[in-house]
Amino acid sequence: MNDDVRPLLVFFTSERSGPARRMESLLAHLARKERARLRTARVDVDEAPELAERFHVESVPTLVLVKGKRTVARIEGRASAPRIEEMLEPHLPALQRLEVAPSVA
Repeated sequence: MNDDVRPLLVFFTSERSGPARRMESLLAHLARKERARLRTARVDVDEAPELAERFHVESVPTLVLVKGKRTVARIEGRASAPRIEEMLEPHLPALQRLEVAPSVA
């Protein structure tokens, strides 16, 4: 799938943030599960404060969903998998189903 079709989920985090560290494995699982429909990036706000400022990140963890160079959704603070998936679903491209032709005997 073309990268410009897949939205980008940016995870703003900090090594100093317990809630952000606790979300790491959840987001790693989500990235693997949705790799065909979603790109992900991790940004440490201490290492890239200018990027955090550009996205108006005031606290960590913050998730920002970018589609077509625009922020289309965000979650600030710790979030559960169902809450994140609910935010993502309207913005993810539909999965392409593999059509298998019946075999002719």
